[in-house]
Amino acid sequence: MAHDKRLPALNAALGLIVLLLVVQMWLLTATLETYLAGHNEAAVSGAILSAILFAACGALYLFVSRVERRRPSDGE
Repeated sequence: MAHDKRLPALNAALGLIVLLLVVQMWLLTATLETYLAGHNEAAVSGAILSAILFAACGALYLFVSRVERRRPSDGE
């Protein structure tokens, strides 16, 4: 059985996705707490940052799906 060279890249990408999702959950909690304390401007900046984290997770997901679709050549 040949060693799949794609596995470390997939593991790293999935680890980054998990990390980004944990950060996004923390951001949601911190933003909601700040908003409920009466600081309404925090909601806009939290939403923008959350959208950036969402886009990063989406890009990593596309990377993972693209790498998984690739079949290793017969020589590897």
